[in-house]
Amino acid sequence: MVGFITTRHLLWNGGIILREFGVRAYLRCVIRCLFSSKPSTFLQCVWH
Repeated sequence: MVGFITTRHLLWNGGIILREFGVRAYLRCVIRCLFSSKPSTFLQCVWH
């Protein structure tokens, strides 16, 4: 699954995401990973 984010990606790259995109984008990604039934790309999490 190229392009999809996982919880592992969020944990390993959390510092980079927070620094470059902010807390709001990071929390959106975490919430989507935890509560969504389908996979999503990082850009979908950040911009929606």
